[in-house]
Amino acid sequence: MKKKISLTLNIIITLLTIFASIIMFTGIKITSGTEPILETTKLGMFKFFTVDSNMFMGLIALLFTILQITKKEITKNMYRLNLMATTSVGLTFLIVFTYLGKIAPGGIKSMLQNSNLFFHLIIPVLSIINFTIFERTDKLKLKDTLYGIIPTVIYAVLYVTNLLLHVENGKVSPIYDWYWFVQNGIKTAFIVAPAMLLISYIISLILWKLNKRR
Repeated sequence: MKKKISLTLNIIITLLTIFASIIMFTGIKITSGTEPILETTKLGMFKFFTVDSNMFMGLIALLFTILQITKKEITKNMYRLNLMATTSVGLTFLIVFTYLGKIAPGGIKSMLQNSNLFFHLIIPVLSIINFTIFERTDKLKLKDTLYGIIPTVIYAVLYVTNLLLHVENGKVSPIYDWYWFVQNGIKTAFIVAPAMLLISYIISLILWKLNKRR
């Protein structure tokens, strides 16, 4: 039964990722009311960790779907990738509901409009449920939790580099600091980046613990 539920969830995650990506890429509106925050169209959408993490999750869900349908073995490396992707969308979910939703002009409601309804809420929640309940394994070890922070490390390097390239008088315009991390000064970046890595690792550790087959 768990395998069937896992397969179903992977198919749903894959389809929702494709659907939400098309919505954001094209600029199609499916919700009304509060103006969406942190949303753009075409290739500009890939500047957001939200989009990158969810598309990564969608790709892993697709690969798991193929493996499950063909009844092929899911290797340790695949579970590592799954941990990385789930940690990434878990970070997205956590930051949206504990930070961005509180400082965004339209509040948390503005963070759950249009494609971000899927990217910020539905896909992360389904992914975490699937990984921790229906895809439990004994293939992942404690040391594998370090893999969970790799996407955050890569994005942090790119984001901080982008900030440093657009510093003017010690400050960065929100145009380039779209997550408002350094609006109190560029030095904040060297506090926020390590904090994001620590939070990512904690998420990875928790997911591994819940995923571990008993």
